[in-house]
Amino acid sequence: MQKKDSVSANPWQVLRRFTSARIALGRAGGSLPTAPMLEFQLAHARARDAVHLPLDAAAIEARLAGMGLASLRVHSAATSRESYLQRPDLGRRLDASSRALLESCAEAAAQDFDAVFVIADGLSALAVHSGALRVLALAHAALVQRGWPLAPVVIALQSRVALGDEIGELLRAGQTAILIGERPGLSSADSLGVYLTHAPRVGRTDAERNCISNIRPDGGLDCTQAAHKLVYLMTEAQRRRYTGVALKDASDDVALLVRAVDSG
Repeated sequence: MQKKDSVSANPWQVLRRFTSARIALGRAGGSLPTAPMLEFQLAHARARDAVHLPLDAAAIEARLAGMGLASLRVHSAATSRESYLQRPDLGRRLDASSRALLESCAEAAAQDFDAVFVIADGLSALAVHSGALRVLALAHAALVQRGWPLAPVVIALQSRVALGDEIGELLRAGQTAILIGERPGLSSADSLGVYLTHAPRVGRTDAERNCISNIRPDGGLDCTQAAHKLVYLMTEAQRRRYTGVALKDASDDVALLVRAVDSG
């Protein structure tokens, strides 16, 4: 009788080559074997650490300055990480001093801004540290080459996605692109998301945004391709005057819109 090979004996093993999902882990009696159980616990610990890691705003400011970009630091109404996690609504609105800062910036500006980029901690500062500046540098340079007047980069602490609506509204920016750490999963704790909103204002819904997600160095969308998609969507949003479910991403059909730049 011909002996079955390992693939035909356990076809799930073939699928493990195509996904990082936890499948075909085996079993020891009614439980998981020790190795996959320890791997799960490690992934869970990394996800928790990513949520609680503080954003190094000073280092980001320094790198932006090295790129020749001005920046503003703002804070949501969530006064601590604990309140941020327990009260998502507080992370969607600015505190009073931050509103005053942005209003002052808008009043001092010589013209309205076509867009503002926001770097926000979200639920994974690790993701922001890993890729946000690279994506921003590529997209920012591409838009400057197109003659867009851009606001100073805003660094937002204890921020949810919707905080970008108030930031863009106060700065009178035509669009807000917020680069924010996504909720960590058990296969990735450093996934960055970019949310684009045309004519930002408080009360915009998620259906009125475009999202580029899963930007990360290992197993996700690379920074160059993410910046290409972002520039495409921002250019189309300016032309069409909307973002959201009606604005489709056809960036794969056009030539690369960004060029290599030094992000420090």
